[in-house]
Amino acid sequence: MNNTPPHGIDLAARSRARRRALQALYAWQIGGSKMGNVIEQFRHEQDMVVADLEYFEDILRGVEKHVKELDDGIKPFVDREVSQIDPIELSALRMGAYELKYRPDVPYRVVINEAVEATKRFGADHGHSYVNGVLDKLATHWRTAEKRS
Repeated sequence: MNNTPPHGIDLAARSRARRRALQALYAWQIGGSKMGNVIEQFRHEQDMVVADLEYFEDILRGVEKHVKELDDGIKPFVDREVSQIDPIELSALRMGAYELKYRPDVPYRVVINEAVEATKRFGADHGHSYVNGVLDKLATHWRTAEKRS
């Protein structure tokens, strides 16, 4: 399997976009603002200059558009109601679920690793283990062929 990034993709900028997307999803969940307002707020922050803004927006708009479907996908693999999941962990799960379902161009291992790393950075002590376990099960369900290979 070739792990070379597709031409023109800055992987560091994508990682920064995911970290910022996790924070923006958290703000969206907690604050109840419209996603467009959250995106605008984050666009004007200094470190967004070095992030992949197109990818950042894709994640946020995709999660907003498909949130019910993503939550329904997560439900069988969690030990509590989705509404009871820690907000940072839920943001990471929704972000990862979106990428697993709608971004087949991103390898499932990258999706899981990025969500875990973002959770380590912003979440509770063992939140990343929870996110890892749930997304791994979801990847087995949504990306069966890729996981087998």
